[in-house]
Amino acid sequence: MKVLIAAGGTGGHIYPGIAVAKEIMRRDGESKVLFVGTARGLETKIVPESGFQLSLINSAGLKSVGFAGKIKGLLTLPKSFLEARRLIKEFQPDVVVGAGGYVTGSVLLTASLMRIPTLVMESNALPGFTNRRLAPFATKAALSFEETVKFFGKKGVVTGNPVRREFFDIQPKSRGEKINLLIFGGSQGARAINSAMVDALGNLQDYKDKLQITHQTGELDFESVRQGYAENDWQTADIRRYISDMVSQFAKTDLIICRAGAATCAEVAAAGKAALMIPLPTAADDHQRRNAEALVNQGAARMILQKDLSSENLAKEIINLIESPEKITAMEKAAKKMAKADAAEAAVDLIKQLSVSKTDN
Repeated sequence: MKVLIAAGGTGGHIYPGIAVAKEIMRRDGESKVLFVGTARGLETKIVPESGFQLSLINSAGLKSVGFAGKIKGLLTLPKSFLEARRLIKEFQPDVVVGAGGYVTGSVLLTASLMRIPTLVMESNALPGFTNRRLAPFATKAALSFEETVKFFGKKGVVTGNPVRREFFDIQPKSRGEKINLLIFGGSQGARAINSAMVDALGNLQDYKDKLQITHQTGELDFESVRQGYAENDWQTADIRRYISDMVSQFAKTDLIICRAGAATCAEVAAAGKAALMIPLPTAADDHQRRNAEALVNQGAARMILQKDLSSENLAKEIINLIESPEKITAMEKAAKKMAKADAAEAAVDLIKQLSVSKTDN
């Protein structure tokens, strides 16, 4: 089986594609998988490091890029379609998969026009601009949330978002004398979360003996956050620029404060962890809020919108959970129920079905 996977931009698009590619190869080592992306995204680093071949084409976004950006994107489209067509003709895939990012638009639309079966992978509760436009042209859609099915109709199948197996292997944690609190805002950090947490320390002084804090700040805020903890005499806090082994850190944690990107939501569910989510308000179409709402609606998380984020509100939520650890336990159980350990397998099942349908035709 030959599969072309279009994935670009962020790790949230690329890593699910990698997980699917690895499952394809696990099932049949004779299969061939080729990734397609652009020279600007993280795919140029992640895909080769994961052992897969990457081809590059020109592509640009049309949404949230300003007038000049739209003009550039429109001018790039003809070249993008021509390059996608050339690549597809050379590789001759049985199925073309769009894992996310602007590059998926031209690749999947071209494949559809060439009558090659296509699979859209949508990891957010609210589909991105590109995938919403691709819905009529996709053969099938592998979705992470039930809330997303309405955008794809009968084409949509809830498979879950492919996540590293190690997150699923995390065992339920027995509650100790201290609540282990993990704070992160992505690999680059999140200034709003960093600032609110430092300001909240004064409201949490009475709970210092009940909290063990690990805080990933990102590079830019590391010194100011570390100083903030020191000024509040929070000597036991573990302040880091970056946490390389997030799986091990999740295993130690009782409560997570984080953004609500698709990958983070999937990892929280896979690990069965309670989370207080602060969605990134500038995310396209406010999709992080929709992601967080999906977990909140199932009792797996709580949410503070960034416009409502203050030291008082943040401290209040933390104290509420410290004083009622049974609420943390209930959130953990609800999160685990949302996890789909076989997400990569389910997506590959769909790819296999599409491959067979192409052969039959």
